Amino acid sequence: MSPSSQSPRTPHPTTAAGPGPAVRPVEAIGTEQVVCLTFDDGPHPVHTPRLLDVLAAHEAPAVFFLQGDQAGRHPELVRRITAAGHLLGNHGMHHDDMSGWAASRIASDLLQTTAVIRQAVPHAQVPWFRAPYGAWGQSPPVATALGMRPMGWRLAVGDWDPPGTGELVRRLTEGVVPGAVVLLHDGGGDRSQTVDAVDHVIPALRAQGWRFVLPDHPAN
Repeated sequence: MSPSSQSPRTPHPTTAAGPGPAVRPVEAIGTEQVVCLTFDDGPHPVHTPRLLDVLAAHEAPAVFFLQGDQAGRHPELVRRITAAGHLLGNHGMHHDDMSGWAASRIASDLLQTTAVIRQAVPHAQVPWFRAPYGAWGQSPPVATALGMRPMGWRLAVGDWDPPGTGELVRRLTEGVVPGAVVLLHDGGGDRSQTVDAVDHVIPALRAQGWRFVLPDHPAN
């Protein structure tokens, strides 16, 4: 199924549960006036290049949570993302709901996804993981055991069902809080409104004193 034909992907965060100690997904990266932009479901052959141009023009970093099948189709974009200095995250192979999966199945999926990413960029660091739909199940401790930290979000603006660029700009500027991890999308559908909104929001928030930063991450 092509990204443009996929149904809306409404996140539904669930409790991080599973074997071993509880692992809570990161939702904020501090209390200062900083923002961490994250993008899911790419890379997309149209929207990801446009987004990378926008981020480069504004010198803003981001975390890209790559879907394994999309990374396999567009390895040149994986290389471009890393060359631009952005961080990579693992978003599973096919955007499956993992909430009911056994730990072994989750591990197999995440390892396969990272392997596909490293086919494009050998030895690439993939320090973060985000469960598709925010349906965590047993995935946080599994990802942690594989050297990744789970990352959730503090602000989701609902761009999986595009409400218009102006509305996305409003949701971003009014919803941002100190240290927030912001959930956005560069794949999984038509993300032109998201790219346009990001282009507007970065300079607007910077004018208010906000900084765009990357999170600290573990080596893997």
